[in-house]
Amino acid sequence: MPMRRRSPSSSSGTRASPPSTTPGCRRIPQHDIAQKQMRGFGGVVSFEVKGDLDAASRTVDACRIPYIAASLGGAESLIEQPAIMSFYELTTEERLEIGIKDNLIRYAVGIEDADDLIADVAQALDRAFSGA
Repeated sequence: MPMRRRSPSSSSGTRASPPSTTPGCRRIPQHDIAQKQMRGFGGVVSFEVKGDLDAASRTVDACRIPYIAASLGGAESLIEQPAIMSFYELTTEERLEIGIKDNLIRYAVGIEDADDLIADVAQALDRAFSGA
């Protein structure tokens, strides 16, 4: 797998629009400020899968490229489930109050090729939901 020479933010928005609450989204009022202050809009993508904690676990476990880790700051791609990693000490109700759902996945885009990362997530979703 070839290594890219671009920043992680160049891959995180390759084939998908940024989430509507991130600085990269043109619809938010702070977009113009972010555009002036930032070179790229970051390399962490958060998304929810259809289903519950188990569905998110199946998806994370089916990914082949990223390492499972709560620390989202390395050169390699990392993936985590905040409900059972970063916020494990909170109850489901406490997590929901701060917007952390059981089916939430966070993916820190690393230096790997964007097409490889996208293909890996696609195959992980296919495997996770093939019998669901």
